Amino acid sequence: MADPATYRPAPGTIPVSPGVYRFRDADGRVIYVGKAKNLRARLSNYFQDVAGLHPRTRRMVTTAASVEWTVVTSEVEALTLEYTWIKEFDPRFNVKFRDDKSYPYLAVTMGETYPRIHVTRRAKLKGDRFFGPYTHVWAIRETVDLLLRVFPVRTCTAGVFRRAERSGRPCLLGFIDKCSAPCVGQITPEDHRDLAEQFCDFMAGNTAKYTRQIEKRMREASAAMDYETAARLRDDLGALNKVMERNAVVLSDSTDADLIGMAQDDLEAAIQVFHVRGGRIRGQRGWTAEILDESTSADLVERALTTLYADGAVPREVLVPQMPAHVEEVRALIGARADLRVPQRGEKKDLLDTVTKNAEEALRLHRLRRAGDLTARSKALEDLGDALDLDEPPLRIECYDISHSQGTNVVGSQVVFEDGLPRKSEYRRYAVHGEAARDDTASMYDVISRRLERHLHPPEKDDEEARRFAYPPSLILVDGGPPQVAAAQRAMDDKGVTDIALAGIAKRLEEIWLPGEEHPVILPRTSEALFLVQRLRDEAHRFAISYHRSKRGRAMHDSALDEIPGLGPSRRTALLDAFTTVRAIREASVEELVAVPGIGPSLAEVIHAALHSEGPQPAVDMATGEILS
Repeated sequence: MADPATYRPAPGTIPVSPGVYRFRDADGRVIYVGKAKNLRARLSNYFQDVAGLHPRTRRMVTTAASVEWTVVTSEVEALTLEYTWIKEFDPRFNVKFRDDKSYPYLAVTMGETYPRIHVTRRAKLKGDRFFGPYTHVWAIRETVDLLLRVFPVRTCTAGVFRRAERSGRPCLLGFIDKCSAPCVGQITPEDHRDLAEQFCDFMAGNTAKYTRQIEKRMREASAAMDYETAARLRDDLGALNKVMERNAVVLSDSTDADLIGMAQDDLEAAIQVFHVRGGRIRGQRGWTAEILDESTSADLVERALTTLYADGAVPREVLVPQMPAHVEEVRALIGARADLRVPQRGEKKDLLDTVTKNAEEALRLHRLRRAGDLTARSKALEDLGDALDLDEPPLRIECYDISHSQGTNVVGSQVVFEDGLPRKSEYRRYAVHGEAARDDTASMYDVISRRLERHLHPPEKDDEEARRFAYPPSLILVDGGPPQVAAAQRAMDDKGVTDIALAGIAKRLEEIWLPGEEHPVILPRTSEALFLVQRLRDEAHRFAISYHRSKRGRAMHDSALDEIPGLGPSRRTALLDAFTTVRAIREASVEELVAVPGIGPSLAEVIHAALHSEGPQPAVDMATGEILS
């Protein structure tokens, strides 16, 4: 009996998306499959006090040794995938699904004189056409009800059919045109069989020709002013379109395919593979690989294909996010029978997007586990200290980045990591103005100077904010190469700071630059130190971009006020504080504008006129706001 706490995933690692989860025992066998609208909320129910669980659930969680999940895009996909995998793995604790009933299919009895459409759970019979399995009987009945408008094939049992033959009167479906009534001779056996063939053809996925036919007939009826027929055909077309709304995890053409999704960063890549057989997902596998060289995405796809098909077991289709680096060699490996391609649209493209989403989730989970590993974090700090020739590992690291739009709205960001983990409460943002905003090096000098000033001369008030800035970092890391590092070093020299280490990380080759050094420090691509430095750089970049976007959005609102004479930055700010948006300022009266601090009657008239006119504006005294003659 296992303790569920030994394999419980950290709540933060579980996504809140819809999905399907699988519990496995110590031998790796799937013992339970379930679905969830919210994976995190659902799985947390299994890891409460076992004494409060249902006895069967308690036995399941204590038998299991691990839990895993697959993300999908909707509850319907989760439901369908759950049923598929219950059928595939036959889990011992899914008793209700396994023993209560078999899967429902839609059958067309093509072996009969008058083929019949019906729902069945029995084994397939020779000569009949089967479609499914479906998750619910009601889903099949709803589909059939819609299609009978266009393909009125017989659905009655043999007994009902014979009674109608004897009485000479069709059943209700015959009266409402949802059956062609072969029982009373309203259609010949040949024409009725042709209807059944069309129904099967549509269900097999050949839908376009039928929708085109109905659209053509609808336009012809409308042109002939036969609006009643046109309306009926419009409803028929709507019924077909509703049926064609396919679930992404059930392909319509009963294909056999492998779909390969991939997500990567600079150091690692996650590969996920969905094995589709008979149009349904029958299995999933995935792995995470370290990128030890300069491999591109195309190279990684090639390696994934080589790994998968080394034994020669290749399906009819192999769908990939992009073609491999050496296409011809890969085609020779997998054989001429397999169709290797990148889907561009349709349900296969949608399913590949789902596979890619799972690869992204796998990479995110792997990175979280790696970052949360105390041993890995300790090694990262030790390796980084050794690489930078520090006396001890840098327990507190601050990383800085600059962001702007062609030299405007310049901002800086400061992120803080302590013991290898982010301390978001100590992140800071810096707005850069004036001469300091002329280029990246000047901006970096300004930001580092302001940070060090708060360290050297903290505010007199003894509060938490002052204490945070007074605490010095072990290492300052800047995003950039030698120019940015030199600017940060000048700031430290000007402030007389000599007890803080400094380095920069260049994006191009992930090089670590030290002040005054001619050559960079190259960290091994597999080192935990490089992983930590990249996380710092990416987090600083993300934080700077978010602040820059907020300032840019505010600046776009300000732009309508920029050209108004006499309206300087402080008065523009006062107006936006009072009215929030330029639209509200435009709708305000002169009296309402005068009520804003710093806005006199003359300037209020200028503002009102400027926002309601495209013509030239009068000159205004910038100091007093008075109109000049």
